[in-house]
Amino acid sequence: MKLDILAIGAHPDDIELGCGATIAKEISLGKKVGVLDLTRGELGTRGSAEIRDKEALAAAKILGLSSRENLAFADGFFINDKEHQLKVIEIIRKHQPDIILCNAIEDRHIDHAKGSKLVSDAAFLSGLRKIETFLDGKPQEKWRPKHVYHYIQWNTIKPDFVVDVSDFIDIKIKAVKAYGSQFYNPDSKEPISPITSKNFIDSINYRAQDLGRLIGALYAEGFTVERPIAIKNLDKLI
Repeated sequence: MKLDILAIGAHPDDIELGCGATIAKEISLGKKVGVLDLTRGELGTRGSAEIRDKEALAAAKILGLSSRENLAFADGFFINDKEHQLKVIEIIRKHQPDIILCNAIEDRHIDHAKGSKLVSDAAFLSGLRKIETFLDGKPQEKWRPKHVYHYIQWNTIKPDFVVDVSDFIDIKIKAVKAYGSQFYNPDSKEPISPITSKNFIDSINYRAQDLGRLIGALYAEGFTVERPIAIKNLDKLI
């Protein structure tokens, strides 16, 4: 299936937290958006991989995704090598996205930076015709997306651009809360982690509000780029 945008995250819920509202907005504009999760999040403090699988599917329905796949790499231990790159290349060539959204280039969770570099490298290598990959036994055509953007996660990274998502913040929060095993639940008997506090859930709103303030919007999501953004005319900027 040809996709306009392929969003890739190291763990189920990375996409929802990092760029869920932007995805919802793009889908509302008629774009086909898919998600690729690199791991099943099996090392998460709460819940299990099986629970995360179900939560990810529920979140996909809320966002209106055209596809959601999982490569089941080892949570916490996957690396940026040929084997892992080829698996990502296969998915990129399968969906031929024009834009890839991926993890933050640096973050408190080691998988996020690793995933960011892995996807960025795979996106480049996917455009080399001498790298052979196959889908259902048939050779795939080379494909390189036009853009790779990195959504902002835990750290206060300065964005290179922000997207006004004022009309879609509610969808983002609903999709995040689909991961009920992971976040704030005062009745939970499971261990506490940095993402299980009420403050973390509240931060989804106030972080988006802070980015929105920068552009005169109610809510926004921020991204960084790997190369300068080109525009045809100055009046194309908001």
